[in-house]
Amino acid sequence: MVTSLELLSPAGDADIGIAAIDHGADAVYIGAPKFSARADAGVGVADIVRLIRHAHLYYAKVYVALNTILTDRELAESLDIIREIYQLGADGLIIQDVGLLELDLPPIPLIASTQMHNSTAQKVRFLEAVGFQRVILARELSLEEIADIRQNTSRIELEAFVHGALCVSYSGQCYMSQAVAGRSGNRGVCAQPCRSHYTLTDGDGNIILQNKFLLSLKDMNRMNAIPDLIAAGVTSFKIEGRYKGIEYVKNVTAAYRQAIDRFISGHPGYRKSSSGVSTFTFSPDPDRTFNRGYTQYFLSGGKEKVASPDTQKSIGQPVGEITGVGKDYFQIARLDLQNGDGLCFFTRKNDLAGFRVDRVDKGKIYPNNMKGLEIGAALYRNHDMALTRILQKSSGVRRIAVEMDFQQEDTLIRLTVRDEDGHEAGMFKEVLFEPPRDPDRARSQIEKHLTSTGNTPYRTAGLTIQPREPGFLPASLLNGIRRDVLDALTKVRRETYSRPSIPFTPNDVPYPEKKLDFHANVANAPAREFYERHGATVTEPAFENLSDTTGKTVMTARYCIRYQLDLCPREQRPNIPVKEPLKIRDAHHTYRLEFDCRQCRMLLIMEGQ
Repeated sequence: MVTSLELLSPAGDADIGIAAIDHGADAVYIGAPKFSARADAGVGVADIVRLIRHAHLYYAKVYVALNTILTDRELAESLDIIREIYQLGADGLIIQDVGLLELDLPPIPLIASTQMHNSTAQKVRFLEAVGFQRVILARELSLEEIADIRQNTSRIELEAFVHGALCVSYSGQCYMSQAVAGRSGNRGVCAQPCRSHYTLTDGDGNIILQNKFLLSLKDMNRMNAIPDLIAAGVTSFKIEGRYKGIEYVKNVTAAYRQAIDRFISGHPGYRKSSSGVSTFTFSPDPDRTFNRGYTQYFLSGGKEKVASPDTQKSIGQPVGEITGVGKDYFQIARLDLQNGDGLCFFTRKNDLAGFRVDRVDKGKIYPNNMKGLEIGAALYRNHDMALTRILQKSSGVRRIAVEMDFQQEDTLIRLTVRDEDGHEAGMFKEVLFEPPRDPDRARSQIEKHLTSTGNTPYRTAGLTIQPREPGFLPASLLNGIRRDVLDALTKVRRETYSRPSIPFTPNDVPYPEKKLDFHANVANAPAREFYERHGATVTEPAFENLSDTTGKTVMTARYCIRYQLDLCPREQRPNIPVKEPLKIRDAHHTYRLEFDCRQCRMLLIMEGQ
């Protein structure tokens, strides 16, 4: 049996989604017009239609995210949107709110959002049993935990994030933004307080660190772990970034396309899940676009320092150390810096500073300011002007391979094409012609014009011509029949595209937990009914609906500040243990840190003003 692997890219809008398809994505995910977990990345119906039409030509899929928790008043509108999405041809619906499962949904494949905190085999097995076709796994899972989920479920597809920004909290379990700003991450409007700076104090109020980005994580990069993730059971590899620009999506998608293709080329039992081959006008390199530094984020199962406490901004690509400094210039061994590049470095106080390259001349780099630049300073490029210029243009094309068969008989010509998926289209024309004066030139004329597929989504992988010495035909005739046959093939591909129709049938499979507090994110009556039907009692509504949040845990994370700062009492055993409780504070709020060492988790409890 051949296993299909899917590269899944973000689509902040239709143009970005189309670019992702052209640069090798097997599928894209895009926000519904309303109620997606990136509220500002929702798109209109016309954009979704345009994206679906482009994707389906390559047998690539479009998944639509409607993955916020919903109020009772929003459920009817949500159902209308879901029905419309289904009619438009979407291949899957990403949801978080189980209240939707109590409604009369169309038969669209259901995908459990990572906001549902899909972190155990028991939870994923339940989701499979109630009708989900796919789960998006929690980002924090190790290879061993993913493999355990795969071994304890049957057919449900496993999707995993492999690249992009990381939430410091378990997804769907962060209430910090709601608590401090009234903007709920589970409602799609997170204010990202995790990217703010904080001061850390010990139990006596002594300052351990001041004004550091203690909750801001590096970005995920698991490109080198693709084979390990496949071995663990993952078949869909997801790039984060519905707020990212088109240049970022092009570059990162192309890089992961190459990585997955390298695996497929060495493993005959695997194939990509869509059609066509993408070619690029650049060398893909994620280091050259937005990143905060990289982490594999606990994939090996051990602890890891995953935060970037000195900055929440993009660091970019290391370019080397300053080797010389003049009055208004500096020198560096790297020779590929260009006018307009953005560079940054960490000052002696470990603050991130940046500047723009105004001019490069004879090995000297002239920045727009020299403040803090000194010999030995390590520089990073966080804006690559050369790559940006390429990516702002058409930088990738995708072509479906076709075999052509041309036959010439006494009074007609016939052209048949067969694509890489086995679809065929053909056409014949009655033509009167005489034997050619120059048979080689006549044959060359046919080859030239039939294989010139131009701006079509096809490339000619082979051409047979019968007889060996055909008659001479005008270019206009050859171009016309080629164009008409490829148009007919496109129509065949569109008409034969199929998606699963999977009606949702409620059942009463037991939920793995018996009592559910606010972490279950129950914000409407049907969600409560769903859990009760599956044998669980909902003891609290969603955090957003609580009248009193005093003492509530606003964040639960596998990331640990103590470990990040070499203060872990179990694994690092500092000579002078810090006095508990540790607290972090910003200008307005204080949070107490609690550490569940048995499960290796950190909890943030808001204490007040």
